[in-house]
Amino acid sequence: MMIRIAALAAVLMVQALPALAAGTDSDLKAPLQQAINSYLAAHATDEHISTLSLSVSLPGDPSTIDLTTGQRNWHGGGPVATDDLWQIGSNTKAFTAVALLQLEAEGKLNIDQTVGLWLPQYPAWKDVTIRRLLDMTSGIPGYDNVPAMGYAQTTIYRRWTPAQLIAFADPIYPGAPKPTSGWDYSNTNYLLAGLIIERVTGNSYGAELQRRFFTPLGLTNTFYSPNVYPKSVTDRMVSGYWDNTGPGNEPFKRFIGVDMRLADMSWAGAAGGIVSTPQDVIHWVRALYKGDVLAPKQRRELMSVVSVRSGKPIATTSPSDPQAFGLGVGLTTKPKMGTFWYYQGETLGYRMIYAWFPASNVVFAVGANSQPTVNHIGDLMAAIWDVLHRAGRV
Repeated sequence: MMIRIAALAAVLMVQALPALAAGTDSDLKAPLQQAINSYLAAHATDEHISTLSLSVSLPGDPSTIDLTTGQRNWHGGGPVATDDLWQIGSNTKAFTAVALLQLEAEGKLNIDQTVGLWLPQYPAWKDVTIRRLLDMTSGIPGYDNVPAMGYAQTTIYRRWTPAQLIAFADPIYPGAPKPTSGWDYSNTNYLLAGLIIERVTGNSYGAELQRRFFTPLGLTNTFYSPNVYPKSVTDRMVSGYWDNTGPGNEPFKRFIGVDMRLADMSWAGAAGGIVSTPQDVIHWVRALYKGDVLAPKQRRELMSVVSVRSGKPIATTSPSDPQAFGLGVGLTTKPKMGTFWYYQGETLGYRMIYAWFPASNVVFAVGANSQPTVNHIGDLMAAIWDVLHRAGRV
């Protein structure tokens, strides 16, 4: 059940379409709407999705192109509004990483300090640095990749503490998995990072998110709860569905067809607990890569990447080494689309993926309301890129 950064589809091929004449942003709405409509028609059944939401941000335009398709749940529920809410999953990790980088800029910690300094209750990981937590080279296995955790989660309403979840990966506990090597995606890293934020600041993780990001950046449709979201939030959420029957997910078959909208999100915490809209994700992405949310030194650290293949630092991705990970952010190179930053966040019933293209400064984000066995979302990202490319925008 490891909710990991997912590669865009290995083959990003889309049907050839005629070139679009350059025009106003409104000229893009019809082909973009067609792209999400076609995807929903093709994958409603095999991905168990009922809706998609897309937001596109073009440079120099303060407004976004916001489109939806489908219904709020599998039983209908009415059309989806562009400001309906979605669990954004591991896109939360960038918020966690940036909070730590801001604390570094404030002189309150250094990301090359160790877990042992800040969280001495975990002696097995005393020499692991904060940087290695954030770039997934720590060797600490993921708590949600341990079958015992899955079997313990008998209901979506189960309440967890970070310590209970981290215990599944701690080698002092029977049945804990062996340390990993190289680059290995682990949500345990980010629960530990969240605890460090709380230890350094004396405040809750959620309070730091609100103070540092949600309020100053005007992310009025972005929320965090350490467990259950209030009705004011869940009433605005589309329903989400678990449909992943792949290897290792046997404990979670009980969730197939269950609406995850009201789930207790304590299992995700600082690794994946935020709820937002595609528009707010776009605003966050612009602040993340180009705004003043980070000082120059810390932004360089954020965007310093390691190869997913080798776990070693690399300058950038390439066709021969196409996937890399920074501090809570992903970088990829695709044959048609070039090199760009992205992240796909997944929860027990939702996906939220964004892509930012530095050369054109275009950002788009897509939400889908399932966690499926086979994920085709890379095809949709390629189709959206193709529409923008034919219009001369990327």
